[in-house]
Amino acid sequence: MAMAELSIVALIAVVVVVSYLSIYPKVAGSDITRLLWCDIAISAFVLTLVGGKYWGSGEEFSLLLLDVNWFWFTLIMYLIIEVPMAMWYAKKHNITKENMDE
Repeated sequence: MAMAELSIVALIAVVVVVSYLSIYPKVAGSDITRLLWCDIAISAFVLTLVGGKYWGSGEEFSLLLLDVNWFWFTLIMYLIIEVPMAMWYAKKHNITKENMDE
């Protein structure tokens, strides 16, 4: 993994861990609506940081078999890193499908 890719993955990992262990429990708790809005804001923050550095650079990032631009690399890696944390958070805070319908 190249240094640029590694720095993006590290940024995402730090942001996701801090969000799910510190920010989300304080701000959203088990309120799914607040959680989703916070997650959109944090995701936009990460995309803004990465975009600020790589927008217009033409740099390619490797996703195993294909090369993508910074946006797709960041978005896909964010999802890969975030999904397990989101599942853990939902279980810990008892967020279920029934809670989402209310």
